Amino acid sequence: MKYALVTGGSRGIGRLCCTKLAELGYNILINYKGNQAAAQETADAVATHQVKAELLQFDVADKNEVTQVLGGWMDAHKEDIIEVLVNNAGIRQDTLMMSMTDSQWSDVLNTSLQGMYNVTKTVLNPMLMNRYGRIINMVSLSGLKGTPGQVNYSAAKAGMIGATKALAQEIAKRNITVNAIAPGFVKTDMTEELNEKDLAKMVPMQRFGEAEEVADLVQFLASKKSSYITGQVISINGGLYS
Repeated sequence: MKYALVTGGSRGIGRLCCTKLAELGYNILINYKGNQAAAQETADAVATHQVKAELLQFDVADKNEVTQVLGGWMDAHKEDIIEVLVNNAGIRQDTLMMSMTDSQWSDVLNTSLQGMYNVTKTVLNPMLMNRYGRIINMVSLSGLKGTPGQVNYSAAKAGMIGATKALAQEIAKRNITVNAIAPGFVKTDMTEELNEKDLAKMVPMQRFGEAEEVADLVQFLASKKSSYITGQVISINGGLYS
């Protein structure tokens, strides 16, 4: 059976990525860290597409948890293959660097950048053996231009961008694509505290994006239609640039 794994799949963009990949016919592995109720809501939405939905609870930043839970699932499903990986899990802890604590730096880096490494490394060898795969990394406009008050987040996402470009070149000959999506302002739980009315004036389209618009791009990059696109960072930001 063919599966797609979405980290941070319980809410927001992650949830919609799960349902859009289910539309492609993939069974979905929904990773979540703590909110089981939200993860189950995602599973219920996925199940309406007549595919399987399984919950995998682990912290992407914790290599041991990733090995135990995700590695354990793979050991128990030798005949199944994870064809699509969406590294979506991420956190923000915004503050000026002069006020930033060591944990605010390390927590953000460990979830996005180290988490991407932990999960990708775990699923990569079977993808290579299968000679097919789609890896999609959720980055940010902050990783492209840098955002004041987000030195940690900008660094994490910029690191993911560099890793995306390098890994894409390493494994392209095995028919595995690696791309990154860089959203601008998108309506999610993560942006609820932002002043949407004022910030939307900075965007040429004069609005925040919808999570479904990002998930539609994930669906395309996960499909066979994107087979000659790799190593790219695709911005989805309504025309907002530095």
